[in-house]
Amino acid sequence: MRAKFLIYALLISFSALAQKAVPELWNMRVHDDAHVLKQETIDALEKRLEAYEDSTSNQIAILILNTLDGESIEEYSLRVAEKWALGQKEKDNGVLLLIAVDDHAMRIEVGTGLEGVLTDALCSRIIRNEMAPEFRRADFDSGVTAAINSIIAGIGGEYRGDDASDITELTLTARVLIGLAIYAFLGIFAFFALLIQDRWGWFMYIFLIPFFSIFPAFVFPLRLWYVPGLSFILIFPIIKWMVMQSAWGKNMGKKFASGGTGSGSGSVRSSSSGSSWSSGSSGSSFSGGGGSFGGGGSSGGW
Repeated sequence: MRAKFLIYALLISFSALAQKAVPELWNMRVHDDAHVLKQETIDALEKRLEAYEDSTSNQIAILILNTLDGESIEEYSLRVAEKWALGQKEKDNGVLLLIAVDDHAMRIEVGTGLEGVLTDALCSRIIRNEMAPEFRRADFDSGVTAAINSIIAGIGGEYRGDDASDITELTLTARVLIGLAIYAFLGIFAFFALLIQDRWGWFMYIFLIPFFSIFPAFVFPLRLWYVPGLSFILIFPIIKWMVMQSAWGKNMGKKFASGGTGSGSGSVRSSSSGSSWSSGSSGSSFSGGGGSFGGGGSSGGW
């Protein structure tokens, strides 16, 4: 029994030793163990985070490492946040920005009290839009500063860094749907113009030409904007002639003329329904306020 207990204890000890050690807080909000930030950037970030914590009680810390030594950034980030106890105990309003330079990995770990405003999706956008582009240029000063500014803005509901790919996809989808709706509407009038035999049919044809020529500019690439309008101008008369020569077209034309499907004049009407961290200098003593973390946030790379 003692042997089993000894083996179990050794396994636990080995597991603990295998994990990457979590550094002490050492009275600093910015820990640049990889030495990638300029000293003036570190000092500016310390002052910014100190002032922000004084005005809101939210506690944000930064840890930059060379490598995670094979450990998952999600697991290590959570261990750091829990050991540092970022955020106030009753508010759980702490945030950890963790960067592993050699691993090209980064994560924003969010306390449970801020998960409602600093969502996983918003953290992911901050990583992709603010950090990754700067890190690819090896400009860690700009990337980290932009990340902190965006995190603070995100907590305050002021971050507007929508993902460019999301915007492009949404814009393209919206343009296609709007274009289909417009052409469906114009198609109805073009259909009636084909069936009306007298001058009103040709009047509607001329009336529709500007619409088929203008609206494509909102849907098609600029170099192709003229194609729908030109196609309508050239093809409509041919199709109308073919329809009027057919028995079905003649029959429908007579119904329009007699008012069976439209008004006597051939016009068409339509209707619709309508802490405890101190506020002193970087050398003053402070510690985490006892906040808790539940794994909220997002990870990314560059």
